[in-house]
Order: sequence, then structure tokens, then C-alpha cells
Amino acid sequence: MCARRNTAPFSATWKFKRFFDLGSEKRLKEAISRIHLFINEIVQERKRIGRSRDYESDLLSKMVEDGEEDWIIRDTMISFIMAGRDTTSSAMTWLFYLLSCHADVENDVVKELGCVDDDENSLKYESLSEFRLLKACICESMRLFPPVAWDSKHAIADDFLPDGTRVQAGDRVTYFPYGMGRMKGLWGDDRFEFKPSRWISEMEQGRIKSLKNVGPYKFPVFQAGPRACPGKEMAFIQMKYAVASILKRFVIKPVSTDRPVFVPLLTAHMARGFQVFVQRR
Repeated sequence: MCARRNTAPFSATWKFKRFFDLGSEKRLKEAISRIHLFINEIVQERKRIGRSRDYESDLLSKMVEDGEEDWIIRDTMISFIMAGRDTTSSAMTWLFYLLSCHADVENDVVKELGCVDDDENSLKYESLSEFRLLKACICESMRLFPPVAWDSKHAIADDFLPDGTRVQAGDRVTYFPYGMGRMKGLWGDDRFEFKPSRWISEMEQGRIKSLKNVGPYKFPVFQAGPRACPGKEMAFIQMKYAVASILKRFVIKPVSTDRPVFVPLLTAHMARGFQVFVQRR
């Protein structure tokens, strides 16, 4: 419903429905109220519990302890939970597709996973930092198929872009991570190729020692500046854990050999999803 606001021919249409509490705007208001009620109950419950050994290090407890206002805590929790759901799902879908097209890279990732001495049925949090090739693959996949293909910001005051373009208060400035990931000036002649090696900085005895620190203005998948995505590290943890857990156990093969269609909506996705055959490794 939020995405449809941007596609409406006239903003007055949805503003009219919002003012008179009609149709889709009424449903949106009701949905937001239910989400707010659910999160507020969690926040109040955590306040009643107070500081305990079980909750002393999580983000919610730290925000409560720091005395943040309830609405700030609520909105932060919503951002972490909801903004990180469809985006990580989209990123992993395209990663599995690209790995299925590059068996050599997938085999190298599986070898990397096997070098970590974890229990067969679980992964330790500490082990995730060792999966450098997997992280390079995730970054390369998001370069080609960013979960948010385009994004916009509204200027609150008159300003200038670095190239001298004037931006007036109220102007909407849109940037295009999908297009930026395919620019020759940023990524070179092989910009259309899936090459996780472009993210590798240093090798040591055949293993990846470090990855390149690519700036957010070149790779803006998590945005940049003071309003950059606060859930970036959590997203990498989720994706590395999920992908590693699957690849350690299963081989993923696409049902169709047709090239999937990239659909750049509010959160980009693969048209009709990624249908696969799954077999034990």
C-alpha cells in the first residue's frame, strides 16, 4: 500500500483517502495500529522485566536502559524487523541463483564452510566472520541485484550536489543502485559478470585474509552518511548464517534454465520466485 502511493498519478488521491479514512488508506492505518500495539507491548514488557542477564546485551534493552522515548524504540524495532525481512530474502534468492550458475564459486564457498570446525547441525556466531568468500559473494550478488533497486531522499533545505547541481527544499533526489552496479566507470569492463574476487583484498596461503573496504557511495545498497542502514551488520549475519546452513547440507539446482526476471518494486524480487530442486549434499 505504501508503494502504491509512489505510483499514484496524483498524490492528492491517497491524501484524500487518508484524510477521510477511506479504502486502502484506512486499511493501512489499521495495519500500522496493529503493528504499533504489538511492538509497544514488547517494549513495556521489557521495561517491566528491567535489566537481567538474559537481556543485558540486546538492542531493545540498551535503548530502554538509555531512556529513549517509547516511539523511538518502537520505530527502531519496526525498522530492524520489517525492513530486514523482504530485503534479505531478495538478496539470498538472487545469491542462490547466481551460485547455481557458477558451480566453481559454489564449490569454493562450500570448501570455506568446511574449514570451520563447527557442529554439523549448527553454526557458531564466532565462525561467521571466517566466511569471507561467502560475504564477497553476497556483496557481489547485491551489486548486480540490489534488494532496493532505487531510492529517494527529500531535501529539507536548499543545497548543491557535488557536481554543482542545485537542489531546492522539497525536491526529491533519486539514486539507482541497480544502475550504479552496472556502471563501467565504477566497476570496469567486467561489470556485468558475477565475480566475487573483485571484493577480495588480500590472500594468504590460499585463503582470503581480508576483503576490500568499498565505500557506500560506490556501493549504496545500505545507503550512506548519517542515515545509513543501522541493520547492515545484522543483515550480513542473517544472510551468512542462513546461506551457510543451507549450503552445508543441500545442493540447490534451478528447475528452469530460463534467465529470471528482476522486478524492481519497493523491495525488488524475482518474478515468480526461484523454483529449485533440493538434494542432500
